[in-house]
Amino acid sequence: MTKHLLKNLAIIMDGNGRWAQQRGLNRTKGHEKGAETIRDVTTYCAKHPSIETVTFYAFSTENWKRPKLEIEFLMKLLDRYLQKELKTYQNHNIRFKAIGNIEAFSDKLQERIKITEEATKNNTDLIHILALNYGGRAEITCAVNKLINEGKKKVTEHDISSALQTPYSNIDLLIRTSGEERISNYLLWQISYAELYFTETLWPDFTIQELDEIISDFEQRTRKFGGLA
Repeated sequence: MTKHLLKNLAIIMDGNGRWAQQRGLNRTKGHEKGAETIRDVTTYCAKHPSIETVTFYAFSTENWKRPKLEIEFLMKLLDRYLQKELKTYQNHNIRFKAIGNIEAFSDKLQERIKITEEATKNNTDLIHILALNYGGRAEITCAVNKLINEGKKKVTEHDISSALQTPYSNIDLLIRTSGEERISNYLLWQISYAELYFTETLWPDFTIQELDEIISDFEQRTRKFGGLA
């Protein structure tokens, strides 16, 4: 059996709020603990021999429907996270990249994102991507409009892939935590042949040990891409 190498990993981080509520805590405590899990998973991926990118669904285009105070907290948490983790990125040779429409964020947060991207642009061991104010349909729509504006009269799959925000065209493995089994408008183009893995674990409780087990499961799967095994 051929062992498949995992290059592009995507994660839907679900369960922060439920984790906090189960402990009688404010939902914000779940988001803070979830940020620690992002750090652990990212540094693990940077050391992994085959992983090139890890993309986290941090804030979707639909998340604006949440309570205003929670959204404000998430924006502040993101700003603090990027400021604090810059040292981690540099120490582990990690490049940071944001995808999604960040123009909806405050000028301060936009500047923090751009500073982090610029400071880490030459790092090569891993690309750590946060999907921020991101939606898969919106990304595809933007890609098509970009091609139209460039004068394209006929669009190919290759054209669309190259116009997307992600530095890859295909995800190998998509993981969603908390027991939910939905894609939630995430990387719709890129996951066309991804392996899917759903775990009951809430995101703040997700460990690198469990990730290691999931990757081992992925490596043993038969990936046919529409053909025969």
